[in-house]
Amino acid sequence: MAADPAEAAEMRGALIRLRRTTGLPVAFGGLVEPGRRQVRISVLSGTATAALSALAVSSGNGLGGKAVALARPCAVTDYSSSRQISHEYDAAVATEGLCSVLAVPVVVRRRVRGVLYGALRTARPLGDRTLAAAVEAARDVEQALVVREEAQGLLAATRAAGTASGAGWEEVREAHGALRALAPRVQDPALRAELLRACGRLAHAASRESAGSGDAPDPGLAPREIDVLACVAAGSTNAAVAERLGLRPETVKAYLRSAMRRLGAHSRTEAVVAARRAGLLP
Repeated sequence: MAADPAEAAEMRGALIRLRRTTGLPVAFGGLVEPGRRQVRISVLSGTATAALSALAVSSGNGLGGKAVALARPCAVTDYSSSRQISHEYDAAVATEGLCSVLAVPVVVRRRVRGVLYGALRTARPLGDRTLAAAVEAARDVEQALVVREEAQGLLAATRAAGTASGAGWEEVREAHGALRALAPRVQDPALRAELLRACGRLAHAASRESAGSGDAPDPGLAPREIDVLACVAAGSTNAAVAERLGLRPETVKAYLRSAMRRLGAHSRTEAVVAARRAGLLP
């Protein structure tokens, strides 16, 4: 099965950063194939051959398979002669001319989702700083995967939102706030756009239910001002909004003041009501 393009892009970015920060000449990696206990090497950076491309690494086999099985980083100084690993993939590693290799698992919610590798073409210890950089690169991929899963889960939960009514609108408003908070953290432009379209659908569904909603002129709120109001509408305090959106409390207050001014509101509650009337919030 082909790697997801967005996930492959996250992996590629992490590998490029790993090489830049450590000086490693070669980095590569891949994700665990759905329903199988193996990693498919799908992203290569700095390689001289195609020997590692599409290589399937089974759990427990080789260095990467050991990292998958143990769910922890593993490294060897001389891959071909190491007694710490099995040697199913020696031919591919030798063709690429790799000697010292490290492998760091990508673990999401206690499940190994992939492996990042870094390698030298000489047999010498990689060192703690290099290993720490590889672990940080893996964490970057983990966070990206977590955000994507959260986004996809929220999208699935809001597909039936157009049929909500009564008390159900509180859940819709909470989902809208969660989508608005998550969207800026999503690196994949297509997924981020889908999240924002879902926000628009939720707000539009609410405007159909409420008489007069959507009739007010567009106040021209900035995206971050709508993000803040969406959280406020869900009952969050300024401190909670700041934590949720990754902003400073002072910044949240500034966005809120600006939104209130644009909406002609004198309080948080008035601002939320005005934003709903304008069809910006559910």
